[in-house]
Amino acid sequence: MIRVLVARLDSDGDVLLAGPAVRAVAAGCDELTMLVGPGGRAAAELLPGVDRILTWDCPWIANPAPPVDPADIRELVDRLAGFELAGAVALTSFHQSPLPLALLLRLAGVPRVAGASADYPGALLDVRVRPGADLVEDLPEPERALAIAAAAGFRLPPGDAGLLAVRPTPDVSALTGPGRYLVLHPGARVPARRWPAARCRDAVRALAAAGHRVLVTGASSEVALTREVAGSAGADLGGRTGFAELAGVLAGADAVVVGNTGPAHLAAAVGTPVVSLFAPVVPAVRWAPYRVPHVLLGDQGAACRDSRARQCPVPGHPCLNRVTPTDVVNAVTALLDTEVAA
Repeated sequence: MIRVLVARLDSDGDVLLAGPAVRAVAAGCDELTMLVGPGGRAAAELLPGVDRILTWDCPWIANPAPPVDPADIRELVDRLAGFELAGAVALTSFHQSPLPLALLLRLAGVPRVAGASADYPGALLDVRVRPGADLVEDLPEPERALAIAAAAGFRLPPGDAGLLAVRPTPDVSALTGPGRYLVLHPGARVPARRWPAARCRDAVRALAAAGHRVLVTGASSEVALTREVAGSAGADLGGRTGFAELAGVLAGADAVVVGNTGPAHLAAAVGTPVVSLFAPVVPAVRWAPYRVPHVLLGDQGAACRDSRARQCPVPGHPCLNRVTPTDVVNAVTALLDTEVAA
């Protein structure tokens, strides 16, 4: 039996973007284990091709980072060794290195490790993809991951177009109610990527005034936010959906209004158009909603561009604060008109 590990140690959105690469690896092995961070497990559970999930809070990826605990690292190495892996594919973004994880995989006895590294990998990588040489810069994240998988010898099977995808979603009609609807998701883990709650609330009112039924979604930790945003004009689903149920809600929506965060990629994975409130702290070419109709709102040339800031470095958060509820209504209208024309 050929057992292969795919690692993506970030959050749910990053794990979803790794989905096409995961399917490519799954097509070339008998059993696929996915190594993810705690914030990525819910997404990994939805990915086709994943047979087993191992969760680890990685000290060089997670933010806030856990301390480096020798006992924790020994436990991870021992667990990896017990899987009898034939190989591993370490998926990273352009600003991350696969080498620390590759070292642990070597200690676990993994005989073949692939990853993208600008730094000399020595004996840590068998397959080294060099950014800027073997790997074109500014690729969408799913295509970057596919390129790393392909270098390791794994390609998508015939008929797989490389779109984002999740397993079948549950019936959520009891949550959504009958009829058409939009979803507005106001939260984001990174503060610099959030549209202010007051603007979200005004957008719900404007969308409702334009004749749309609006559902407001959020995690259990965001119930105060979703209650404020929904007000009397929207339906508050805050805290009422796990990740799989959220996928079902998004799948039934005409469009989703959301920042650059996991649910934007979940919407893309279920094929729903996205109005993306996209702060340019990371490049849209890499992290915009992938291969679904979408409209980017936000000043992509703002001073915070490519800063990877978690807190907005510019007073007043102008890249998103200048987006108005009318802009959102117009973007939704444009998307829906495009869908009708198609």
